[in-house]
Amino acid sequence: MVRRLEDAVRAAAAAAGVPAVDATAEVPPSADLGDVAFPTAFRMAPRLGRSPRLIAADLARALGELPEVRRVDVAGAGYVNVFVHRGAWLERARSGPDLGAPDGVHIVEHTSINPNKAAHIGHLRNAALGDSFQRILRFLGRRVEIQNYIDDTGVQVADVALGFIRLRGADLAEVERLARQPRFDYVCWDLYTEVSQWLESDPDGPRARREALHGLEYGEEPWSSIGAAISAAICRRHLETMDRMGVRYDLLACEKTILRLELWESAFRLLRDHEAIRLAEEGKNRGCWVMDTDLAQDGQKVIVRSNGTVTYVGKDIAYQMWQLGLLDRAMRARRFHDYPDGSTAWITTDEAGETDAPPFGNAALVHHVIDARQSYPQKIVQESVARVTSDQDRARTRHFTYEMVSLSPATAAALGFGGSSEEGGAIEVSGRKGIGVKADDLLDALTDRAATEVDRRNPDLPEAERTGLARDIAVGALRFLMVRVTKTQIIAFDLDEALAFEGATGPYLQYAAVRAARILERVGRESRPHSPSPPADLDARLDRLSAQEAGLLWTMMREAATVGAAAGQAARAEDPHVLARWAYEGAQRFNNFYHRYQVAGEADGNARELRGFAVEAFLAGHRTALDLLGIPIPERM
Repeated sequence: MVRRLEDAVRAAAAAAGVPAVDATAEVPPSADLGDVAFPTAFRMAPRLGRSPRLIAADLARALGELPEVRRVDVAGAGYVNVFVHRGAWLERARSGPDLGAPDGVHIVEHTSINPNKAAHIGHLRNAALGDSFQRILRFLGRRVEIQNYIDDTGVQVADVALGFIRLRGADLAEVERLARQPRFDYVCWDLYTEVSQWLESDPDGPRARREALHGLEYGEEPWSSIGAAISAAICRRHLETMDRMGVRYDLLACEKTILRLELWESAFRLLRDHEAIRLAEEGKNRGCWVMDTDLAQDGQKVIVRSNGTVTYVGKDIAYQMWQLGLLDRAMRARRFHDYPDGSTAWITTDEAGETDAPPFGNAALVHHVIDARQSYPQKIVQESVARVTSDQDRARTRHFTYEMVSLSPATAAALGFGGSSEEGGAIEVSGRKGIGVKADDLLDALTDRAATEVDRRNPDLPEAERTGLARDIAVGALRFLMVRVTKTQIIAFDLDEALAFEGATGPYLQYAAVRAARILERVGRESRPHSPSPPADLDARLDRLSAQEAGLLWTMMREAATVGAAAGQAARAEDPHVLARWAYEGAQRFNNFYHRYQVAGEADGNARELRGFAVEAFLAGHRTALDLLGIPIPERM
């Protein structure tokens, strides 16, 4: 409906001699000023040489002719305030945003943890952002494929394999035995830190690392088998960790298969034949295949080293070209992990794939959820795609960038690890230095703290129910904290702040949903998953209330119906923060209502009915938003 009003303002402005004017609608600060406001007259006045108020009067007459408009006022020096027929507004909003036809498959690639150690708190932000974004896309009718890139031939896996062989004297059988232990990822976390220190102190370290890395890339033993055992076991642990917060995947895309299935060779031929890369014959990069680009500090980016090994960027180029369907090679896949609901996470393989594997790849758009530190290599990859195809294809691969997570000093101390901070500030996570909070430890700590609060409030509940409530509250706290600010803002994670029941926190949003559901139970109203149909004669019934109450109830109804629009804005911005802010503001409005008005005990039938409907509308929109953000709603708080 807003779009229709904006179109009417543009048409009226064009008829007055001002085409292409900005006719964007605004939401007035209070309901008594209207449902929609237009400052367009101020933009038209300099071009027409007329008073903004006189121009606003002309726009008001044009808008007043629309059947969905109830009243139009000219306010101040030239604002146009529009009051709509509120029942019609809600019915129109229930249909959701018009996004057009689906535009093919969207690949959302996220998490992508090196399979050499346990996931840490920074990985949780990546997963929360990526999972919330894919949920939003699905809600908006897009076909989504969730991929998790596994760098199983990279230096991090090579270092851990080196640690087992050189520092532990372990063979494949011993590594496989350890890999069957419940917390193998923790064993590798400690070993990775130990190896990093050994590599810095032992003169033979760099040579040994090169040998291990070469062995992984070219399938040499014992590196290949031990590396594969490490990667597979760590990947399973990562999937279990992420499933604790409701994050799942369709495909694990392994770097090894990019090399073994000759996807890289296919990408290399494209790059070479389109003269996107060349063999350097002189200088420090002599013997390397390089891309000449202004993005590189010295004008050259190495894609293939002089010893024939492919750089990380080169393998990423091949992967992204495959995702876009630009290569003449296909990925094979086999089943890797079955989730409790029967869904499957597949993994690419260089062996015979399973015949019923889904047709992965060939996406219309690819969203790479990768932290801001990787902006430079992502630009290199996008430029390489454009050089072999077009700028249009470059636009099909998008870097969903985000900033990192640090720890407040109090949280670092509470979780029992040492670190350093500047002037008492947040502590930066570093897996190589062993400074960081493992994701499972953080989830455990959040759950334990939530359990303390649940036990205090609900001591008579069965233990299993109290455990489930604590888990839901912990997940809600974590997931909201990871998306509540814009993705370009650094998060300083604090345990106490995350679990607070007031303010912009997950428990605050969950508490609002639980309160709303209890109100509906008491008045015998059904809690529907979708926005309810508004009562008949809504305008007349609201007008029978005080202006203050009518304004609050109508704002609750109206804003609750815009959850689809908020999801659309989040998708366009590629930032779930937009929806998180919408959910928090809605919870604030509901709690304002909750503390001022009762429903079940209201004697006036009209007020009781409208208050009940407002709560039902709020809960429907709020529940949708929390689901898209991956925040569970407990039965009680």
